[in-house]
Amino acid sequence: MFSKVLIANRGEIAVRVARTCRELGVATVAVYSDVDASARHVAACDEAVHLPGVTPTETYLDLEVVIAAARSTGAEAVHPGYGFFSERADAAEAFEEAGLVWIGPPPSATRAVGDKVSARRLATNAGVPVVPGTLDPVEGATEVQAFGGEHGWPVAIKASGGGGGRGLRVARNADEAETALESAVREAEAYFGSSEVYLERYLDRPKHVEVQVLSPAPGGALWLGARDCSMQRRHQKLIEETPPPLHAHVVPAMGAAAVAVANACGYVNAGTVEFLVDEDGSFFFLEVNARLQVEHTITEEVTGLDLVACQLRIASGEDLGLGQSDVDPGGRHEPRGHAIECRINAEDPARGFAPGPGRIGTYDEPAGPGVRVDSGFGAGDEVPGAYDSLVAKLIVHGSTRENARRRMLRALREFRIEGIPTTITAHVALLEDAAFADGSYTTRTLESGALDALTPIETESGGTPVLLVGGSAVRLWNPGMAASAPHATAGVGEGAGGATVTSPMHGTILQVDVKPGDRVERGDQVAVLEAMKMETRVAALRDGEVVAVHVEAGQVVESGQTIAEIG
Repeated sequence: MFSKVLIANRGEIAVRVARTCRELGVATVAVYSDVDASARHVAACDEAVHLPGVTPTETYLDLEVVIAAARSTGAEAVHPGYGFFSERADAAEAFEEAGLVWIGPPPSATRAVGDKVSARRLATNAGVPVVPGTLDPVEGATEVQAFGGEHGWPVAIKASGGGGGRGLRVARNADEAETALESAVREAEAYFGSSEVYLERYLDRPKHVEVQVLSPAPGGALWLGARDCSMQRRHQKLIEETPPPLHAHVVPAMGAAAVAVANACGYVNAGTVEFLVDEDGSFFFLEVNARLQVEHTITEEVTGLDLVACQLRIASGEDLGLGQSDVDPGGRHEPRGHAIECRINAEDPARGFAPGPGRIGTYDEPAGPGVRVDSGFGAGDEVPGAYDSLVAKLIVHGSTRENARRRMLRALREFRIEGIPTTITAHVALLEDAAFADGSYTTRTLESGALDALTPIETESGGTPVLLVGGSAVRLWNPGMAASAPHATAGVGEGAGGATVTSPMHGTILQVDVKPGDRVERGDQVAVLEAMKMETRVAALRDGEVVAVHVEAGQVVESGQTIAEIG
């Protein structure tokens, strides 16, 4: 086993990895940006190295400075967590060339499955069914329109190098093809450094089911059960559970398919093979996540395995002492009971899940039987707008699915986070929704009205926004912050040239859609802002002529900063 590991990440996953390292007697090194100096993951590690700057590019994604941090502290290996370097073959190679062990799959396997087009080819060659789609990058909107005409609408436009729902847009008809393509290409370039996208027939109401794989050596992949990750917003997971509540009869076949894909690319270490499941139980390969997943926790809860410990042992060359028979029915790690995870994000459900970075006031975690919280924050901590919105993961385990569902509802109601918006109220509503209760929910459930019960109202004292959740009033985050239309946030004030359009939050301008002299109407898009891994449309709130534009693409802006003036 290693004596010292550098954790090239932040937040709850860095804390999670550090805890397992400590249990194994492995020293840890944290890295941190300017805004993360007092973060929980820094305190969780034995040493910490400052990465000057704030943005991911100048800190957590700067290969040279992270490698230098590892060398200066004498670390032997690097654990990438998820996000940042985790699925970058070039990063794995750079660390290995620097004499560091990469705690993840070999670069060759990451390359084989990292590009979604090549991954589809790999799955097809392995005899695994794939959703009808293209095997070559798309060049223009006419190709999208032709594909939709042949295979039917809607059509998914997906980043070739993407994952986690990034670089994914859906065109529901030919008229939407050009706009959806432009948006997918823009996000693909911003997140993955490649503008290549491909097409798939979009299954409108599928289940999103993924299989956890663990491979001690090339050709030796095991599958450790499946997770239903269908409860999503903006193609981002909100709730995961294991085992899946429906289609149990096809899970073994999906497990075999996942193993076939993993073995076909020489996969080693932990990873996930994802599938879409149609209403009739037909399943199709979606993608491989060549890393530890956010939701690995629920697999740990039902199997009793520590997947991070497994990763460390595989990377250090130790024998896992684990075979497929150990996790099959009757084995010592046979999945038992039911587990659910809720991702607690700094987002406001009443504003279309708009990001809400800021300082946490009250922070009280739930406890009790079968409750686990993985968090990177506490009371008084700042949730930066420069990174993703995940604050904590709430995980419960129960003897049955209904026991786990009720336990999660109890834990959610005990979880108190004040000072920032969170998704807790949305989780309560979704856990109480009939579609979740009977397991029939799909990837479209949330946008089909499952949160209609979240009704913004005002308290009798006249100011603190609350939500009605299942008939009970639940106080929202910051008093005075009323709900507004999702994805169309903009500020209006009186500036030198008339009304000003301001940034609703800290973020990066991805696109500017107006120039001085343009005529705009209320609701017209002025710019696209990226914050906490979400694109937000900034709109004009009045008719008029654009007098001035104060930002450009790529510029970092603060909350309230003027984007444009409308006369």
